[in-house]
Amino acid sequence: EAQLVESGGGLVQAGGSLRLSCAASGFTFADYAIGWFRQAPGKEREEVSCISNADSSTYYADSVKGRFTISSDNAQNTVYLQMNSLKPDDTAVYYCAAIPAWTTYIWHNDAAYDYWGQGTQVTVSS
Repeated sequence: EAQLVESGGGLVQAGGSLRLSCAASGFTFADYAIGWFRQAPGKEREEVSCISNADSSTYYADSVKGRFTISSDNAQNTVYLQMNSLKPDDTAVYYCAAIPAWTTYIWHNDAAYDYWGQGTQVTVSS
């Protein structure tokens, strides 16, 4: 059974940093890309970043470019999202999800993802 488990969320002051982890199991990690999405209260879920475990290509939403860095440890089947210079607008539940690596051209489309984690809360105080 495919499973994604996020961790690392919490409360941080504006300007601070957090590192989220997404541990994957139950599917062939190297055949998939892992994306991060977030959803703030009253807002639609939005894409944040994605990394292909096939060729290490990375993708970022404009809102996080230069502040967030995605990385992958294929030996540990884990993807990380390093979040720096956090802003109150980054407050949301963050989800990781898995999409077949050959479909990363639509990484921003949450409907294309096969598996989802349960989410981890990130709260940035001003």
